[in-house]
Amino acid sequence: MKTSQDPRHQHRIDLMQVLFAHSFQELGTHEAIKKILPHLTNIDKAIATAAPEWPTDKIAKIDLAILRLAAFELIIEKTEPPKVIIDEAIELAKAFGNENSPKFVNGVLGTILKSL
Repeated sequence: MKTSQDPRHQHRIDLMQVLFAHSFQELGTHEAIKKILPHLTNIDKAIATAAPEWPTDKIAKIDLAILRLAAFELIIEKTEPPKVIIDEAIELAKAFGNENSPKFVNGVLGTILKSL
């Protein structure tokens, strides 16, 4: 069972927060997200394909940050099992998003996973 002290969970929170800040102001090559930034175009395309009724500029910034992080882990990094990545993203959505965020994040990531 994950706790807030779990270093992997805390690392994801930190990455998600930097991605969230990046959506408001370009952070250049911030150390925490330098592996993710070169792939943002492809990640955003995958998100847009999985949620065609929600253009990325209309998705809540926190949900988009969570989706970008999880999509990077699913599509590019592939170091964790997909179930773990999606579960972590849902937990982040519960903690930081609105009441609809967990369901939305789950649906988008499930669609991305099916397309892989």
